[in-house]
Amino acid sequence: MAIKILIVDDDKNFIETLEDGLSLKADDVEIMVAKSAREALDVLAAAMPSVIILDIQLPDMHGVEFLRVIRESARLKKVPVVFISAKYTEPADRSEAMLAGAGAFFSKPIDIDELWKEMHYLLSRSEGRKP
Repeated sequence: MAIKILIVDDDKNFIETLEDGLSLKADDVEIMVAKSAREALDVLAAAMPSVIILDIQLPDMHGVEFLRVIRESARLKKVPVVFISAKYTEPADRSEAMLAGAGAFFSKPIDIDELWKEMHYLLSRSEGRKP
């Protein structure tokens, strides 16, 4: 079964690096990209990702607020979300993200192998399997 990943980030270079790294992890990875919360909502209206990688600092909405919007949707509320941030990396930022419903939090730059492992763990939990 293909893993559908939605990357929500406005940093073009980071997106390209992340896409390349994740695409090398498996043949059955489908990556969708949104550069703002508005674009992400449009993508989510048309597609159902397996996991969302979400930057906290988006151009049109704070990532935690966007996560709260996702969690209010019956269709999307169980999709695992991994936060990433270069700026918001303090314990309080992490706590706020986790309390809003994030499954994990990574500071940029991220380790692709660690991100991949965490995504698999979150996916197995969301599907009711043991990791």
